[in-house]
Formats: sequence, C-alpha cells, structure tokens
Amino acid sequence: MPEPLPEPWLDDDAGALVRPFTASGGRTRPAARLDLLTLVLATGADVRGPAVPEHDQLLALCRGPVSVAELAAHIRLPVTITKVLLSDLLERGAVTTRAPGHQSQQPTDKDLLEAVLHGLRKRL
Repeated sequence: MPEPLPEPWLDDDAGALVRPFTASGGRTRPAARLDLLTLVLATGADVRGPAVPEHDQLLALCRGPVSVAELAAHIRLPVTITKVLLSDLLERGAVTTRAPGHQSQQPTDKDLLEAVLHGLRKRL
C-alpha cells in the first residue's frame, strides 16, 4: 500500500493554496482517452524529470495496475486533472493503460438484475 500523501496546504480563509488546475498547467482536456475504470501501470522506463510533483506521485502509485478513479482519489485531484497528468506520462512512455477486464462473459447478469429489482422493491 502506498504511503499516505501529506495534507494539502490549506488556509483557513482561502482554502487550498494550490488550485488543482495548476498541476496540469491550466489544461483541462487529456490528450489520451481514459475513463474512470482504465487501469494504469508504470512501465519503469527512465523518463526525464516529471514537470510537476503529481507526476512522481502517480508513478509511485502505479507500481501495480490501478484505476484512474483510484489514482485521482489518492492524489486528491479532480479526475479530469488526473487524466491530463496521466496523458503526459503516457506520452513519455512512463505508463501503459488498458481497459479493465470484465468478470462475466454475459453483457447482462440475470442474478445481478434480479438482486437490483429485489432491492428496489424493498425500498418502495
């Protein structure tokens, strides 16, 4: 399990002293197509120094396959900003991505749908 990140710099009146979009240089659109369940894995490739500390944090977290959603939660940044940072690392060859595997071969699991229906009826 990765080490917990230090608490963000906070000011009682202003809130976070470093706004999330500064980590991505103001960019809000990732170059790569990533979704919340995309799995990310560090390649171990020697890349020239990441531009922001969050790149280092992401690489440290990606020693095993980790979803984009989990990474965003660990580094405490919005998913969109995390995707931008991951795109940077992907372009440098520092990480690889893959779509998550599906547990079931069937697109619709009948047992799951029945359990959801049962739960909905119980709430009514």
